[in-house]
This record gives sequence, structure tokens and C-alpha cells, in this order.
Amino acid sequence: MTDSLSDMIACPKCDGLHRVPQVDIGAQARCVRCGTVLMAPREGAMTRIVMLSMTALILMIAAVFFPFLELSTHGLGRKSSVFDAILAFSDGLMLPLSFAVAALIVVLPITRFVALIYVFAPMALGWAPAKHARSVFKFAEHIRPWAMAEVFIIGVAVALVKVAGLAQVTLGPAFWAFVGLVIITVLKDNFMCRVTVWQTLNARSPS
Repeated sequence: MTDSLSDMIACPKCDGLHRVPQVDIGAQARCVRCGTVLMAPREGAMTRIVMLSMTALILMIAAVFFPFLELSTHGLGRKSSVFDAILAFSDGLMLPLSFAVAALIVVLPITRFVALIYVFAPMALGWAPAKHARSVFKFAEHIRPWAMAEVFIIGVAVALVKVAGLAQVTLGPAFWAFVGLVIITVLKDNFMCRVTVWQTLNARSPS
């Protein structure tokens, strides 16, 4: 092949190849085959991603250590946090499950938020990318499917529907922190145009 593939982009849905277009801020580039948005650069997106990631870190701390919910039945009540839920599997053969829960709903999301702040904060200020920013962003994208805070909150919501018939359930501040965390994660990913991020990293990184 004589043509370089460095200026090509593959549609994430149908794998159709396109040459990377020049897209103005606020405009969109869509796949000609299936209509999937390929590029959608936004004004001030990097600053918003940094602020949302920092907010998500604060919410994650609240979600882990504050009371998540309280169950009351027959005059007895018990409060529980996400940290308590992690420790509940820490005995015997269930210990690997405890590590998995901690990694998927706490450690990996926090790692990804920190990585995004590391990558975007210098560029949002107009500086050159931080050292190894491309590798860090690649790592953040690699662990994105495994950061399952939103899956956790959906699972809890389904469980609460069944438990509500057996006991009185009171939602704690950590539950609402997790809900806010999920919303912020969705907004953050919506602001991020990954093709534009790679273009900016390549353009600003020292050769």
C-alpha cells in the first residue's frame, strides 16, 4: 500500500475507514455508512473534563465512606457503606471477590479520573502535554470498560426493588453520591472527542 494509514479513522460501529477530516469546533463528522459520530470537538472540552473528573473524585470518596443505605425491620436497623460491602467478602474463599469489587467499583474508576486529570490539565492551561501523556491516556481508555461504578449502582437499584418488600430501606448520602458520579461520568465521556484528543496530543507533544 502506498498510502499511509496514519490519517485514517475507523468507525467504532461498522469499521468503515475514513480519512480524518478537518472539523470545526461545535461541528460533527459522521460515518458515511452508519451515521455514527466520529468527531465532535467542543469549545473548552478539556477544561470541562478536568473539572468533571475532579468532581467525580470527590464524589467517589463520599460514596465509599459515607453511609450507603440503612435497612430497618422489626425495630432493628443497620447502616452500611460501600467500604463495609467490600469488607463483607474479605474472609476465606470470598477474599478474591472482595478484591474484585474494590478494583471494579473504586480503584479503577479513581485511577481513570486521576489519569484524565493528568492528561488534560496541562493542555487545558495551554501547556505542552505532561510526560508520557499519550501512554497514560491510552491506559485510561484501556481500563474504561472495567471501571464499573455505573454497573454497581444499577445492580444496587435492582436489589433494592426486591429488598424493599422485606424491610424499610433508607438511602444514605453515599447512594446519591454514586448517582451523581454516574451522571458526571456520562457527561465527561460526552464531552470527550477521542480523535481530537489524539490529534492534540500528537501536535503538542515534543517530537
